Amino acid sequence: MNDAGSSIVLPVKGGRLERYKLQGTPVPAAPPSGPLGRVAYAAAHMVVDPLAETDPFWTSEIDWDRTLAFRSSLWDLGLGVAEAMDTAQRGMGLDWPTACELIRRTAALAKSRPGALLASGCGTDQLAPQDVRTVDDVIRAYEEQAEAIEAAGSRVILMASRALARIARGPDDYRTVYGRLLRQARQPVILHWLGPMFDPALAGYWGRDDVDGAMQVALDVIGADSDKVDGIKISLLDKDKEIVMRRRLPSGVRMFTGDDFNYPELIAGDELGSSDALLGAFAAIAPIASSALVRLGAGDEDGFHAQMEPTLPLARHLFRSPTQFYKTGIAFLAHLNGHQGHFTMLGAQEGARSTLHLAEAFRLADQAGALRDSDLALARMRQIMAVRGVA
Repeated sequence: MNDAGSSIVLPVKGGRLERYKLQGTPVPAAPPSGPLGRVAYAAAHMVVDPLAETDPFWTSEIDWDRTLAFRSSLWDLGLGVAEAMDTAQRGMGLDWPTACELIRRTAALAKSRPGALLASGCGTDQLAPQDVRTVDDVIRAYEEQAEAIEAAGSRVILMASRALARIARGPDDYRTVYGRLLRQARQPVILHWLGPMFDPALAGYWGRDDVDGAMQVALDVIGADSDKVDGIKISLLDKDKEIVMRRRLPSGVRMFTGDDFNYPELIAGDELGSSDALLGAFAAIAPIASSALVRLGAGDEDGFHAQMEPTLPLARHLFRSPTQFYKTGIAFLAHLNGHQGHFTMLGAQEGARSTLHLAEAFRLADQAGALRDSDLALARMRQIMAVRGVA
């Protein structure tokens, strides 16, 4: 490709345009050549049908073929799929009936793939938080979803509940709810502590406003039924808090990092332990994550960092404040990488990030090696920029 063919005009701050020349070396999407050094789930996004006759701000039709094909691409790389989570716009366009259908379809597909890892989000989003009166309402909603998920054949991820955050009077209500659910679980579950930077409605979760106090409540919950807890994913974007909690977990309970700002360091770990992974960022960098984790599994920690560290600027950009809109970047990169022919999203959230944001995401994805096919990525980016007024 000549210089003109390998470059693109992109906007920069101040209203100026600059020509950007591709410089990265794409990491190919290939089956892992050895075992991954950690248990690693990628939280997958949703693909909608852009040609459906709907009001896209309120309703969308799911493109099931492309949605499931993306999950297959993650399994091909040896990664697990975290289904119907925040990355799939749970609570931001994906309602429980559609999430339940998604889980059933993904679980059915997983059964045809020996060794495919699948865990699915169990919440209370069939409830309107303002209509909840007691913690028993919350428990019943969780139980309904858990039963459907386990019946489909998926492991359960107990997601943080907006309804519980609204109705709980203190830590004891959290202990009651989670204790009841854990004792009923058919197999160990993954807990999910999602910080308010991802969902402001979850402020004060675990009945405490301070992180250290909330952490102690979560540890109490885990310690009371540790045989029913596979691990906990925390998404607080604070690596030091994660390390503190990781060192306090009961033996056999995993820490699944949800820190999209610092995951290489946390996954590599230290002399006292390491984190596994359950990350939205892995949906954007799946081939790189797979390749790097194979290196880690082979004892090549330097090689792991060499591949993963260049992805951090991209992840930190995608998850910048307001963090809850990171899903736009995930769908955008899936489009550039050929997983789908567009990046139309549930609730029209393709418009949730600016043209400048997308331009920088393109640059950083290139520099990280996360654009699998340079020609395709350039062609699609030129179309996007043209629609957004960049000549």
